[in-house]
Amino acid sequence: MVFKRVGQSKAPQRAVFLALSVVVPSLFLAACMSSEKDVDLSTYVEQTEPADVLYNQGLANLNAGRLDEASKKFDAVDRQHPYSEFARKSMVMGAFADYRKGSYDEAIGSAKRYLTLYPSTDDAAYAQYIIGLSYYRQIKDVTQDQKEARQTVQTMQDLVTRWPDSEYVDDAKEKIRFATDQLAGKEMQIGRYYLERREYIAAVKRFRTVVENYSNTRHVEEALARLTESYYAMGLTSEAQTAAAVLGTNYPDSQWYKDSYKLLQSNGLAPRENAGSWISKAGKLITGA
Repeated sequence: MVFKRVGQSKAPQRAVFLALSVVVPSLFLAACMSSEKDVDLSTYVEQTEPADVLYNQGLANLNAGRLDEASKKFDAVDRQHPYSEFARKSMVMGAFADYRKGSYDEAIGSAKRYLTLYPSTDDAAYAQYIIGLSYYRQIKDVTQDQKEARQTVQTMQDLVTRWPDSEYVDDAKEKIRFATDQLAGKEMQIGRYYLERREYIAAVKRFRTVVENYSNTRHVEEALARLTESYYAMGLTSEAQTAAAVLGTNYPDSQWYKDSYKLLQSNGLAPRENAGSWISKAGKLITGA
């Protein structure tokens, strides 16, 4: 390729030209030798090979577990052949390679870019799935913030809704169940914290969230028992009795129900459901873990 210099005089002085005519050839030759010496041949090949060759090299590296090399090949296709079909495929495969490497932010970024550019292609569901998996792998213990769990639920639910016939739907639902259980567990952890400090209103708020929003998780059983305990401590016996009654209806053999029943019985009370209570209404949605 010939590069045109900018700002060079069209009529240099003769003396200067004669001087340069001696110096320039030697400098040019030295520069060429230096350039040849410093050339990264792998980069040169990568930039000049056809899109299909680079793409297949990326797949081979991916299959062999050479994830960094795979990423470089897929990036090269996207960069050097941006409008080709292989560039589109490389974008989503590059996202998968990043996910495999544990580079979750990069994987999410690439997959989101793919969905922005190609929202209606066959691989769109796969790109969405990669985003969901990347969030899922970052879910932390319930003692920590559950931002990634919320993102997992949202992303995987979008996958189920938009691509209901996708092969990734079954696993997406499993990931939703796990992430939802994590969110419920976080509410329970905070609720128990308040309950231990006798901050009953704050505790009830957390346990109520579990019963109303996470009724299909394993935590709802304890949440009803904790509501019985919290309402009983506040002197709201009708609500305590209702919570225990709903608990007994759904988990009659539960130790949590036995403990709640014993608590009420200590004051001459028994489980009794108030149909007008929010607990009674929420109890009809409980499906168990």
